[in-house]
Amino acid sequence: MTTLPRPSTDLSAAEARRIALWAQGFLGAPDRRSGVRGVLRHLGAVQLDTISVLARSHELIPYARLGAVGRATVEDAYWKSGAEPSRAFEYWSHAACLLPIEEWPHFAFRRRAYRARPHWNHELPDGAYDQVVKQLRAQGPLTATDLGGAKRTSEWWDWSGAKVAVERALMYGEVVCVERRGWKRVYDLAERAIPTALLHDELDDAECLRRLVGLAGRSLGVGTRADLADYHRLKGEQVDAVIADSGLVPVSVEGWSKPAWADPEALAAPPRGRHRTTLLSPFDSLVWERARTERIFGFTHRLEAYVPKPKRVHGYFAMPVLAGGRLVGRVDPAREGRTLVAKQVTLDGPKAVPAVAQALVEAAGWVDCTDVRVERVDAPELREPLTAELSRALA
Repeated sequence: MTTLPRPSTDLSAAEARRIALWAQGFLGAPDRRSGVRGVLRHLGAVQLDTISVLARSHELIPYARLGAVGRATVEDAYWKSGAEPSRAFEYWSHAACLLPIEEWPHFAFRRRAYRARPHWNHELPDGAYDQVVKQLRAQGPLTATDLGGAKRTSEWWDWSGAKVAVERALMYGEVVCVERRGWKRVYDLAERAIPTALLHDELDDAECLRRLVGLAGRSLGVGTRADLADYHRLKGEQVDAVIADSGLVPVSVEGWSKPAWADPEALAAPPRGRHRTTLLSPFDSLVWERARTERIFGFTHRLEAYVPKPKRVHGYFAMPVLAGGRLVGRVDPAREGRTLVAKQVTLDGPKAVPAVAQALVEAAGWVDCTDVRVERVDAPELREPLTAELSRALA
């Protein structure tokens, strides 16, 4: 049995919450000079998802921290541009994520694991892998459709041989996604897209894991073993093997039943500054792990997009509302022309009304909407105060 080091610091629940908010970029002045790329480097991973309501999740994440940054600016910050090397790479981390290009060498452990994987969900036809690599080398960046078709039938899971091959090449690190075009991956050879100095698998597994556990701790501010493992989907024993050399400090957090580790920079001075008020993507790294969200905020968060409609409680794409360092409600949004529609609003009492109104109006402006309409409020007595607050904010 592993003997855990004795905690060097005791944190209150409120201190841990502020550290988490600071680490995730929601407390203090946003670093606008470093922009979207700075947000990506700071977080270490930005999750991708196909759902687009107000915007796609990878756009919502910098918006939540920086405010109304242009959506074209967001896309330009992530993807390869012309002859320039890639600014980020898309790979399997917490899920399918955009990752800082500088971290390419530290995912060598995962690329090696994929290459050694004995079985796959999709069978790779003979010659298909070599063919897609040859085609990309000759023709440059291509989609799976360009390579011979993404699917064999209309079923989403029934991939063509070319799609299986190019996705396998992406997992192995021979191919990268250099942009999304109509949400389709555009593939190119890693040797063309990744800066030469970074294009290697020289780091051993221990060095990769030490880096990723340290990065997870800095991105979270403070977290348990499970939190640290979940950030880049590592195994608990992988965290155990490197935690002592990760640079993180053992801490004890009020109300947490498990040991925790914190970023020493976050402990050096109490995080201070202005709290951000905003709608959050359900895939935002502040809330993407349910148990941690409940532990830190006392807030139960669940994505209901894949829940049958009759069983939904808060709505298809309910977005948590962050204000004053707390999660104060939820909004399930939609758009009709230039109107942002709050299909369902859940409020944590009357005090949440101004914050939710502010978050809705700011989000509306960001997606070029000039009006906000509220359809349903879970607490009917708060509907009138919310619509009145929206009217004042929009005036």
